[in-house]
Amino acid sequence: MKKQKQQQKHQSTKPKKDESAITLGEFLNQDLMKQLKEKQQELKASEEKKIQEEEARKREEKRLKEKNKTFEELLNESTTD
Repeated sequence: MKKQKQQQKHQSTKPKKDESAITLGEFLNQDLMKQLKEKQQELKASEEKKIQEEEARKREEKRLKEKNKTFEELLNESTTD
């Protein structure tokens, strides 16, 4: 009797891999998965665009700063080099 109970416990505690291996894609509609992937790509593209715009802004600020330097600043830079 004890062996049967122990065997039942061992069998019930082990989840079957085939039944428990259900993916998110199986739960969600394929169209919804497609929309989520497209949204992820859009977000990634917008983030990359934002980074590129920030870099361009910094380059422009540096260019303007160099352009607006006074003669004294340019002279000081040339003597330190």
